[in-house]
Amino acid sequence: MIELLALNPSLDRTALAAQFAADGRVQIRDVLTDVSARALHRVIAEQTPWGIAYDVGTDKPVGLTAAEFAALDPARRTAIREAIEQAMRGRDYGFSYARYPILDAYLQHWAPGGPHDIVLEHINDAPFLDLVRGVTGMPDLRKADAQATLFAPGQFLAEHSDSHVGEGWRIAYVLSLCAVDWRPDWGGYLQFFDDDGDIVAGYRPRFNALSLFAVPRPHAVSYVPPFAPVGRYSITGWFRDR
Repeated sequence: MIELLALNPSLDRTALAAQFAADGRVQIRDVLTDVSARALHRVIAEQTPWGIAYDVGTDKPVGLTAAEFAALDPARRTAIREAIEQAMRGRDYGFSYARYPILDAYLQHWAPGGPHDIVLEHINDAPFLDLVRGVTGMPDLRKADAQATLFAPGQFLAEHSDSHVGEGWRIAYVLSLCAVDWRPDWGGYLQFFDDDGDIVAGYRPRFNALSLFAVPRPHAVSYVPPFAPVGRYSITGWFRDR
């Protein structure tokens, strides 16, 4: 059986830790072995029952399973899209992306022993946790949650800061599994902002790259335009100290 999160043994952890210490963020390219990364991509791209997550400004965020999303009639889908667009025309917060809540699925036994369960266990096992602890200089990180995400054309995640420090959130992560050569024009960048709203860094969706950054920190996933291909796959979540 192929190990789904086998780490690349050639990572320069000292250099990565120095970059994180300087910037509070880092993107680790080729974080997994190529065989492992391609196997993980197949799980996320081909074996994931995609639901949807969205926020329309004043309402609470909504998460629908694949079955719940499939049951929506066309009029309801149109209404959701229009509500998101209306929120973003003003000053409200909004987002829309496909997702599979790996942690919820694990705890609620949606597919016991399946590949998504195995991924979550590997993320919380010593090799992966120790990499993140070492790079971030945070030895007290204890566990991580996870969700599979897919930003398709028309989807985005508006600027926010992940200010859930009281819940133990310390490090946000994006394990990018975008297997196509992603053009900058296709959006979907993980972007970071300064206090004036200027972009100070942006990570292109790429295959087999782990982005780590300390939270709270203003960031967003930029809008994926209609002409972009479907393929901005990733696993995302937060590493916690409790």
